[in-house]
Amino acid sequence: MELQELSAFVKVVQTGSFTRAAESLGTQKAHLSRVITQLEKKLEVRLLERTTRSLSLTEVGREMFERAVGILGAVDDAQRAAQKTQAEPRGVLKLTCGVEFGMVAVSRWITDYLQRYPQVQVQAEFTGRLVDLVHEGFDLAIRVGNLPDSSLAARKLGSLEYGLFASPEYLSRRGVPATPAALSAHDRLAFSGGTQSQTWRLRNGSDEACVETAPRLLVNNSFAVRDAVAQGLGVAQLPLVVIQHQLSQGLLVRVLPDWKPPDMPVHAVFPSARYLTPKVRAFIDLGVEAF
Repeated sequence: MELQELSAFVKVVQTGSFTRAAESLGTQKAHLSRVITQLEKKLEVRLLERTTRSLSLTEVGREMFERAVGILGAVDDAQRAAQKTQAEPRGVLKLTCGVEFGMVAVSRWITDYLQRYPQVQVQAEFTGRLVDLVHEGFDLAIRVGNLPDSSLAARKLGSLEYGLFASPEYLSRRGVPATPAALSAHDRLAFSGGTQSQTWRLRNGSDEACVETAPRLLVNNSFAVRDAVAQGLGVAQLPLVVIQHQLSQGLLVRVLPDWKPPDMPVHAVFPSARYLTPKVRAFIDLGVEAF
């Protein structure tokens, strides 16, 4: 068996199709099909069940996939150990993050990263799904919110500051809430994604308050929440990084400025801290610097 054959097999399984795997590897679908067929002949087993509409692993194929991932991971570890001696980041950095934070922050980090390090390339996926870094071959994820227990390594980059916001037009029409309890008389708009609770927890010094939102609008995109607030539809809890422009233009104002929602941590998550290559370490350091 050749490493190239194992890599092709793993990529087909990860992407779920020969077409997507060929696009990812920069080759032709027919060539990739021949490689897998050749691998099956060498092993004298069928690894994949193919139909015109679907692709699935056989029982032997499933075991082979797990072993192939381990073999390729060991090879990658060896390469990382060798690269560790290189001072200059180089190679392809494959990273993922959420759509909104990717657009308002990580895209700028990527630009800075490419400008600083001419020998690196970046493949970025901004997505709402939770990417499996190990099985999908990603070097790094930027994740907003509290992290679940995991075998992955992580480094905190910083925290996002949140606040309560509304439009001046809405507040002139509905009145300005003077206390957290007064929010119950207002229309509330909320973000439904990530790890955020639909209970707003606010703190003013040593005082704490909880507000059950029962939102009029609940949507899994913070840009949609921001735009609805700017249109005068209610009050929302949003990160400052998302509403800075609207705030500077007077389209939004802060509600209950003395009452602060908890900050939300932002982490860089990666498969292993043991062999952290210069390309990964440099991007993480840039993220810390940005905060």
